[in-house]
Amino acid sequence: MNRLVCVLATLACGSLAAQAPSATPAPQTAPPPARPASTNRWSADPAHSAVAFRVRHLGITWVNGSFGEWTADLNFDPAHAEAASVTAKIQSATITTGNDRRDTDLRQNYLAVDSFPEIRFVSKRVEKVAPDKLRISGDLTLRGVTRPVVLDADIGGVIASPMGRRAAFSATTTIKRQDYGITLNRFMEGAQIVGDDVRITIDIEARESATSP
Repeated sequence: MNRLVCVLATLACGSLAAQAPSATPAPQTAPPPARPASTNRWSADPAHSAVAFRVRHLGITWVNGSFGEWTADLNFDPAHAEAASVTAKIQSATITTGNDRRDTDLRQNYLAVDSFPEIRFVSKRVEKVAPDKLRISGDLTLRGVTRPVVLDADIGGVIASPMGRRAAFSATTTIKRQDYGITLNRFMEGAQIVGDDVRITIDIEARESATSP
């Protein structure tokens, strides 16, 4: 009798277990891919940027020139432009004014490019003087001499593009070449052949760098 009861109980338990619905695990969905975090780091796009200068010739006209190879790296948050910083490096041997003889003279006798191949600017302070205007103070190293300079800069704007965000800047300053040891002076009828004041204009289209997700 006891054996029969045990057999019936076992069959009943098996039947109930067969009828109970099995637990189905909840489907797992993959999280959406994380967007690259903005680093606020930007670099100048050389195809859309330029470093140019002009200097008086004979005290009455201008010679215009530029540098062909240079880089500029920026830290820039459009919402906090006053916290920006910039480092620019210019290859001095790439100076050009459109005249081979003059360019050779500038490289050898003015910039001494073999001894001083790089011109460098490092910002120290940025002040926001208007909604789209900055005053950038920093150190300019030219021909082995480092002196403070101030750049007046405009923010041209920030846009989104298929290639990432782009930002535009323009800046100007004037330096005296003799402050940097470029003291060669030649005169013609009492006028300096190459003036002392050098006006510098920088136009940058910068592209934002992004870290990998």
